[in-house]
Amino acid sequence: MGAEVKIWNPVEVAEQASHNYVSKIHPSQLTIDPSLELPHMTPLVLNMCKDMFKAWADLDDSCFAVEKISGGITNLSAGFGAKWLGIFGNGMVQSFINAQTLSPSDMREPKLAAKIAKQLKRFHYVEIPSSKEPQLWNDVWKFFEKASVLEFDDSEIRKTYETISFKEIHDEIVELKGLCDLLKSPVIFAHNDLLSGNIMINYEEDKLYFIDYEYASYNYRGYDIGNHFAEYAGFDCDFDLYPNINEQYHFFRHYLQPERPHEVPEKDLEALYVEANTFSLASHVFWALWGVIQAKMSPIEFDYLGYFFLRYKEYKRQKEKYFLLARTYLTGCKNK
Repeated sequence: MGAEVKIWNPVEVAEQASHNYVSKIHPSQLTIDPSLELPHMTPLVLNMCKDMFKAWADLDDSCFAVEKISGGITNLSAGFGAKWLGIFGNGMVQSFINAQTLSPSDMREPKLAAKIAKQLKRFHYVEIPSSKEPQLWNDVWKFFEKASVLEFDDSEIRKTYETISFKEIHDEIVELKGLCDLLKSPVIFAHNDLLSGNIMINYEEDKLYFIDYEYASYNYRGYDIGNHFAEYAGFDCDFDLYPNINEQYHFFRHYLQPERPHEVPEKDLEALYVEANTFSLASHVFWALWGVIQAKMSPIEFDYLGYFFLRYKEYKRQKEKYFLLARTYLTGCKNK
């Protein structure tokens, strides 16, 4: 899903990256107001380009084309997205990624699923100069606090909002966190929003890219994988598309041992299966609360409250199954 709350400041990230990336592009002190209409923004962009790219300084304006594109932070070190090229007063310049985004159905394709798993394993080993504390529950509680005190002017939306029991959600979060903590999921650098639209592929070059790192942070491995599986459902929330155990094991094999996927021990597959599916419940809660906030804050025409009910309903539908799975697994571990 898109993001309103940013975990990273793009300029701060760009400045950090500039220390590690050799660029022939000069930094600029010029700034650009992204709220401007394109005709008013274009001359500012041209001036900035000529300031940063000295070889372009004397080119006629007709040599440039300026367009707006959608997307978030697409770059990360270690080659996962676009390259850092330079920074200006309130933003950054990145290379263009010649690739196409995936659809939810693409992620189910075995070859692509294996490629995503291998790339995610590499991603989880990235070292980022930030807090190593997992952010999941901090973010869940922040969303809960914000979502639970909203006021809506529209009477119909207000009536729907008032049917939400935040007392119930509070108790569910406490119970879910307690169970997830027992699983001891490793803390890694996580994407946290690995839906199909944030994965790009160039089929000719056989290159896969992860983009849009608004929610990236150190977090639990199980959450990043479980959240990815939940995104198989797409924006339509068709949770019948959630990967079955065979599809998940295929993913786990290429994640755990990319070079020898068929040698992964059964016990390791089982452990990650329990971990990912239990944390997928946290994904439903997180994005459900996000939907409530967006219903108030977002200018986009989308049934965000409806999205809340779809995600929270799926949480409650799967809760008993995955709670039992986790508790049975934990009991078995204690008895060994």
